[in-house]
Amino acid sequence: MGKGFFIGKTVGIMAIILGSAALATIIALSVVYSQEKAKNNNQVLPTDGGTTSSPPVTPPPSNEPWDRYRLPKSLVPVHYNVTLWPRLTEDATTKLYIFTGESSVEFECTEETDLILIHSNKLNYTKLDNVHLARLTSVNSEVKAPSIKNSWLQNVTQYLVLQLDVKLIKDHKYHLETKFQGELANDLGGFYRSEYMEDGIKKVVATTQMQPTDARKAFPCFDEPAMKSVFYITLIHDVGTVALSNGEVKQSSNVTIDGHNVQMTIFEPTKKMSTYLLAFIVSDFDFISNTVDGVLIRIFARKPAIAAKQGDYALNKTGPILKFFEKYYNSSYPLPKSDQIALPDFNAGAMENWGLITYRETALLYDEAFSSNSNKQRIATIIAHELAHMWFGNLVTLRWWNDLWLNEGFASYVEYLGAHEAEPDWNLKDLIVLSDVHRVFAVDALASSHPLSSREEDIQKPAQISELFDAISYSKGASVLRMLSDFLTEDVFREGLMTYLDTFAYGNAVYTDLWNQLQMAVNASRTQLPDTVENIMNTWVLQMGFPVVTINTTSGVVSQEHFLLDPDSEVTAVSPFKYEWIVPIKWMKTRDIQEPQWLRGKSATINEMKASGGDWVLANLNVVGYYRVNYDLGNWNRLVEVLSNNHTLIPVINRAQLVDDAFNLARAKMISTVLALDTTKYLIKETDYMPWESALSNLDFFYLMFDRNEVYGPMQNYLRKQVTPLFEYYKRMTFNWTIVPPGHLDQYNQVNAISLACRTGLEECQNLSQEWFNEWMNSSENQIHPNLRSTVYCNAIAAGGAQEWEFAWSQFEQATIAIEADKLRSALACTKQPWLLNRFLEYTLHPDKIRKQDATSTIVYIANNVVGQSLAWDFVRARWSFIFAEYGGGSFSFSNLINGVTKRFSTEFELQQLKQFKAENNVIGFGSGTLAVEQSIERTVSNIKWITENKENVLNWFNNA
Repeated sequence: MGKGFFIGKTVGIMAIILGSAALATIIALSVVYSQEKAKNNNQVLPTDGGTTSSPPVTPPPSNEPWDRYRLPKSLVPVHYNVTLWPRLTEDATTKLYIFTGESSVEFECTEETDLILIHSNKLNYTKLDNVHLARLTSVNSEVKAPSIKNSWLQNVTQYLVLQLDVKLIKDHKYHLETKFQGELANDLGGFYRSEYMEDGIKKVVATTQMQPTDARKAFPCFDEPAMKSVFYITLIHDVGTVALSNGEVKQSSNVTIDGHNVQMTIFEPTKKMSTYLLAFIVSDFDFISNTVDGVLIRIFARKPAIAAKQGDYALNKTGPILKFFEKYYNSSYPLPKSDQIALPDFNAGAMENWGLITYRETALLYDEAFSSNSNKQRIATIIAHELAHMWFGNLVTLRWWNDLWLNEGFASYVEYLGAHEAEPDWNLKDLIVLSDVHRVFAVDALASSHPLSSREEDIQKPAQISELFDAISYSKGASVLRMLSDFLTEDVFREGLMTYLDTFAYGNAVYTDLWNQLQMAVNASRTQLPDTVENIMNTWVLQMGFPVVTINTTSGVVSQEHFLLDPDSEVTAVSPFKYEWIVPIKWMKTRDIQEPQWLRGKSATINEMKASGGDWVLANLNVVGYYRVNYDLGNWNRLVEVLSNNHTLIPVINRAQLVDDAFNLARAKMISTVLALDTTKYLIKETDYMPWESALSNLDFFYLMFDRNEVYGPMQNYLRKQVTPLFEYYKRMTFNWTIVPPGHLDQYNQVNAISLACRTGLEECQNLSQEWFNEWMNSSENQIHPNLRSTVYCNAIAAGGAQEWEFAWSQFEQATIAIEADKLRSALACTKQPWLLNRFLEYTLHPDKIRKQDATSTIVYIANNVVGQSLAWDFVRARWSFIFAEYGGGSFSFSNLINGVTKRFSTEFELQQLKQFKAENNVIGFGSGTLAVEQSIERTVSNIKWITENKENVLNWFNNA
């Protein structure tokens, strides 16, 4: 699955709008919300249908098979025949959208048993023969099938349970038939509906999202990734609509069923595959197509989007990316077609359903008039991510969800390689350092982090599975696999990958199976390693966190320790390696790249790393290693001096690394905060994107900690001075903002220049943003370049009042381009008016105003605004029971929501509020946000201590600077 929503840098910077005059209002509103919380404690607000729902009740412990979350090994599916009929109009009586279905699964009995357990969730069954919820027959007519003596639904563990009068016979095959009905709800999971308006008419799409455990909401199935099977899918749908599934259309004809003239579309059987990769969609979308080496590539979307050529970019890039992965894996794409569809409502970024990939509209549709270069990059990388899964994940699937990290981490790594093939001029491969390595360091440096690979027995419930879809699985997974590929060399890495895919094709594997195949490639190539692939990688996979490698250039002693942002935090997780890693070190001395070294154990003396005179040492070249680097003070001072005098001597990625490492080492009390701030002095001469982006990411923490106290003013003054030359640089490059910078990363850094200049109060920048926005308000045409819209919209709305906000809201409501709507939605959170922010928060509860897929990210946008922080927090606290009931424990967005609304917390009062929130809602639960609550508490404790220890020094530094 593609990554869920992440707050972009530009949006993140500009969404934090500072309004000290509004603080009194915020405090008053906080009191109101606290009172509201007290009144509404434990109240579950009605859903759109007017009904109420409560959190599920956990049953008492039981040894019965149907009270366990994992399927027994006694039955193995062979193939399914599934017929589904979604109704795209509301039932006049129930006011619900429904679907009906019939399913038959052929399975083999591998162990004698008198019990059939098959997953089922929120399905209502028609009793067959007026007795039981299913019918069982034998495939072999000479073998009599047992009779069903009892059948029921076990809702908590999500089973259809069938007790038999005698045991099934080992090695014999049986058929299980069911007839059922489900709701085509708008809950974004299983078989659900997506709605949109076209020419004033409401249109409905029936679509799916099965991963990880929602295929059971569409039909009864053995819903575990190892239970691979072949699927024969038939869809009944309204005449004139288009039906899609994983396979090609075999036959489609008009039929009459129960007096209804409908269309029946029968699909070719799928390859042997897991249930979570199934997809079926009914819509009246249009498409464009192309054929590349016999593979049919189609892009589906709303008809106006296709007519506006918004699918053209995706169509043009899919072919080259697909061919790249065929070459990379040395394996032909295993299907005859690759459909990709853009959906108006979709909770994740995208989903790798085999042969029918689903996307958010913003992740697939590109319009030059509305899409920025970052939007374009997102489309290229997400397409590459999903196509990478066609082999790694789909052809070979991990046996159980505890190894999800390998599936998602691998795709998150090679998405940069695939996108680089599509856009070779963008220098995309380097951006993994900012987008994944640095991003996940922040999470993995907490004592409440977790290892990449969990124990299988610890991941049982759907909510536990959903919790794994986090930054650790995606970004840390990508980072350590990139490190592995680097120290093996890409050729050896690919060789092992090829044999892995060939050996386990159409089957399942565990992560150590990949290590074994890579080891064979290492042995064949005679590559020298300090230990086996498995032993090296287990230190990175089986223990949480990462090391900081400290190099003493006076003595040559190199040591490692577990890096923690708060060194006083208590690490309760036991590490099998006592928090030591086998660390590959690429490094340079002054101008020369040196032979790579390995660090095993706590410390070692590497004489080559001694430096004297003006020499300096720089380790972790190009940040290929998943670790931070610290030095003795003398070497740090020499590196800062090189940055000041001739910064180009240090590779651009490592300039970004030095800033990021320094700020985080300072937070961990390993170096002084003053030294970290010293690394930003040279930025007055820096024009490259990556160092600036690294600096801004780290200074965001300073904004979060200080935008409510006296440090804020001097900090603004210093940063305005630093960014002004960059602002002027891009003003000259673009001939007074009239052209677009030619380079991809220059376009990014132009946005950074404008964002920070406006944020720090550079008058020319603020006037420019307001002028451009006012010109749009006073004319019918928007002349603001798509690259600059997010930052211009945000600044203009922040500087304005209700008029600007209402104009942006009206443009948001009218927007037919999802990417433009997203820019406006984030900018609406920038207003300094608390009453408008509260109104915007209320809109997140109404899908007709803010789509369900966008609700949690909108709340986070508001929380990024200093004026909206406490409003968003109080809103989430007061409405948690409703939010949880509405999205369910399986929502992937809860961790982003909880982290987003608490990341500014830095007072004892806020810490107590957070602990109270945890205690009050323990019964309801936090779903995929369970770990995020613990991380937020830990982060708040760390923030409190950091401010106490650093505020005075930071204030003095900014005043002097």
